[in-house]
Amino acid sequence: MTGPAETPSSFRLAYVPGVTPTKWVRVWNERLPDVPLTLVPVDPADGPALLRDRGADAGLLRLPMDRDGLSAIPLYTETTVVVVPKDHVVAAVEEVAVEELADEVFFHPLDDTLDWEQPPGRPAFERPATTADAIELVAANVGLLVVPQSLARLHHRKDLTYRPVTGTPESRVALSWLEDETTDLVEEFIGIVRGRTVNSSRGRRAQPADQEKKAKDARKPAAKAGARTPARSGGKPAGGRTSGGKGRGGSGAGGAKGTRQGKPRRSR
Repeated sequence: MTGPAETPSSFRLAYVPGVTPTKWVRVWNERLPDVPLTLVPVDPADGPALLRDRGADAGLLRLPMDRDGLSAIPLYTETTVVVVPKDHVVAAVEEVAVEELADEVFFHPLDDTLDWEQPPGRPAFERPATTADAIELVAANVGLLVVPQSLARLHHRKDLTYRPVTGTPESRVALSWLEDETTDLVEEFIGIVRGRTVNSSRGRRAQPADQEKKAKDARKPAAKAGARTPARSGGKPAGGRTSGGKGRGGSGAGGAKGTRQGKPRRSR
């Protein structure tokens, strides 16, 4: 287990285009302010190799991918959309089936993140090198493009729009790391992306702090009980004096009044 004196100076997180790790980075900075998190952008095809070469401690990558030597936790599945010019007929509907687009020309970029057995429609005259290049060709009104919704948002243009398309593969985003290097900090980040609280986190680095907090919480009830004890015991002697010891000739305030009214009877 990594001790406090051995805490790494930083944690490197790779991420592919379209993935936005902002909320997880914010939680990391709140929980581990002494360990800076460095973001490492990476192309989808290069993500697994980057992790194997130890260019990052973990990565938010797209499935499917080459998982040889890597562990991966699927996080979520993205909606698949078709990107079209704003004046295209598809822009008038809320959703479209891929079969309805069989006569359209589709671009299949080399960095495509969808695991197609057969891309839809008619193939374009060439495969664009990148998704960004394919977006430019869609804007030129020479074909359409199917991508995960986050990439459509990333490459948004005023002259283009997109609609959900059914009957297509879906892209899944996963947290991945070297399976032989599940470090304390990797455990911490796993807990963050899975929504664990500080107390429920399985991160081994956080355990000493959690144990110290539990010990403090265990001591607090005892201290409070001790503070209330005088207030409870203080009421009993008052009752005892009122009733004149263990006897119960008087009860409560009535017994006290009887004691004060005894003086006129003795003077008689």
